[in-house]
Amino acid sequence: MAARERPLSPHLQVYRWQIQMATSILHRATGIFLSVGALIIAGGLLALMMGPESWNCFTGHAGAWYGKLFLFAWTWSFAYHFCNGIRHIVQDFAIGFSIPAFVRSSWISVFASLVITALVWAYVFVGGAA
Repeated sequence: MAARERPLSPHLQVYRWQIQMATSILHRATGIFLSVGALIIAGGLLALMMGPESWNCFTGHAGAWYGKLFLFAWTWSFAYHFCNGIRHIVQDFAIGFSIPAFVRSSWISVFASLVITALVWAYVFVGGAA
């Protein structure tokens, strides 16, 4: 029996990257990262429950450079997932489906998440976390 030529699905090499593709992938990735952060928060609550020694160990790791980096990334993930979630809710009401509106709302969700993250961390560094 002769082999049949079957059509191939387009691959990522065929498509030019667009902001809509990036925001879709980022939304999924930030959701996963937020789940990991939720597990770490649960671990922090367990450390708090277990006493001062465990809590000091947890806060020591959270205060280290890698802990601060994780907290910064988690803050941005939360802000991005929140902003992009609002964008999706608006689109559920059939608003913003034209290509220019879709591109604009994608960029707005990215920039808004960066602004929110900058505001939160500016508050932290100015002394709000004292």
